[in-house]
Amino acid sequence: MGIHQYLSGLTELEMINRAPGYFKYFPHSVASHSWKVTQVAQFLGDVEEQSGNAVNWRLLYEKALNHDITERFIGDIRTPVKYASAELRHMLADVEESLADNFVRAEIPAEYREAYHRRLGEGKDDTLEGRILSVADKIDLLYEAFGELQKGNPESVYSEIYKESLETIYAFRDMPSTDYFIRKVLPEMLAEEFPGSEKLQRIYIAIFNSK
Repeated sequence: MGIHQYLSGLTELEMINRAPGYFKYFPHSVASHSWKVTQVAQFLGDVEEQSGNAVNWRLLYEKALNHDITERFIGDIRTPVKYASAELRHMLADVEESLADNFVRAEIPAEYREAYHRRLGEGKDDTLEGRILSVADKIDLLYEAFGELQKGNPESVYSEIYKESLETIYAFRDMPSTDYFIRKVLPEMLAEEFPGSEKLQRIYIAIFNSK
């Protein structure tokens, strides 16, 4: 028992595939997703800072890097299932919180428990760093879905994920970093042409032009 169990258990995140049960051309593990979200959050943090907002970088990195670490306990739940209802989402969050709390008490030395309770807790909150995490998480999810749709993946779930990700990103449009992504980055994605790209453009128009 101890930090060894925590460190050795990180390997499990490399073996947990995202979007389980669906055909995919590009498998993504929870570990790779966490790294990519951290990279996205880092850039969004740069934009916020350039816009005059104070970023707590330690908190941002902790939130981004650890935001899905509790999936080592319950795995990755399919996105449509996870968000089927607010009640189910809260139930899953309660289970994750309870398992994480038990793990920290059992495995983490007492002098470091406060830090790991913070790191393994829910990172998406109303702080600037929590809001950046919410956007960064959806941006990576958007790119995962986009990559599958580019390859002509027939699974309809990727169109649903693409749409849901855009809707969430749009909801945070008041943030300078999200505004930058919408104005500067998203158009480059939408400009790429491939069979079915027109459908993605229509989804974008329906979300961004009807609000």
